[in-house]
Formats: sequence, structure tokens, C-alpha cells
Amino acid sequence: MADRLTQLQDAVNSLADQFCNAIGVLQQCGPPASFSNIQTAINKDQPANPTEEYAQLFAALIARTAKDIDVLIDSLPSEESTAALQAASLYKLEEENHEAATCLEDVVYRGDILLEKIQSALADIAQSQLKTRSGTHSQSLPDS
Repeated sequence: MADRLTQLQDAVNSLADQFCNAIGVLQQCGPPASFSNIQTAINKDQPANPTEEYAQLFAALIARTAKDIDVLIDSLPSEESTAALQAASLYKLEEENHEAATCLEDVVYRGDILLEKIQSALADIAQSQLKTRSGTHSQSLPDS
């Protein structure tokens, strides 16, 4: 995964691409402007293009990318963030990580104990079934 600055750069490049594409599509699909009321038969016969749909699509894309850029900018460290504050934050995160690791080790330990109990119970059930079957077979054999 890329760092936040690379993500920000990619988002800005994507926004620039979207602006260029939006302008290109609008130029291609937009109705021609008339100069001095000169219109030709060709301009009158052109079918209507879905310019409004394109405008809404590009507006949504540009707005979403702009929001993504805002989120990325907000996630960058602030100017007030000194090395001491960052170190304290990292230390706090390390403590939380150690607490989570201890909790995870405890859960794994309890899970192993539970697994052993389940395996033991299954082994007892299997032994009981084998004894029951072997007892049934010995009783069903006729004595000669």
C-alpha cells in the first residue's frame, strides 16, 4: 500500500484527468455556438446528445475525488506535530499493541485448552461407540 503522500498525488492526478476528460466530452457533445445568427442545415440536423448525463457523471466523479483529497489532506500530520508528540503517539500505540497481543495470547491459550477438551470428548465418544458395537456383535453371534 502506498503512503499518504503518494495516495494524495494519485488522487490529484486522477482529479486532473477527470477535469480534462470532462472538458473534452463537453466540447465533443456540447451544442455549437452560433455566431451572428449563422446556422447551417448540418447544425440543425444533429441529434441531441446526453450532455446533461455526462455533466452529472463528471460532477459526481470530481466531487468524490475532491472529497477523497480532503480526507487524505486531513490525515496528514499537522505542522504542530513535533517529533516528541509523534514519539509519544507511537509509544501509546505500542502499548496498545502489546495489550492486544497479550489478550490474543490469552484467547489462543483458552482456545487450545478448549480444543483439547473437545478432542478428548470426541475420543471418549468414539471409544464408547466402538465398545457398544463390539458388544452388539458379540451378542448377535450364535453359540455353537
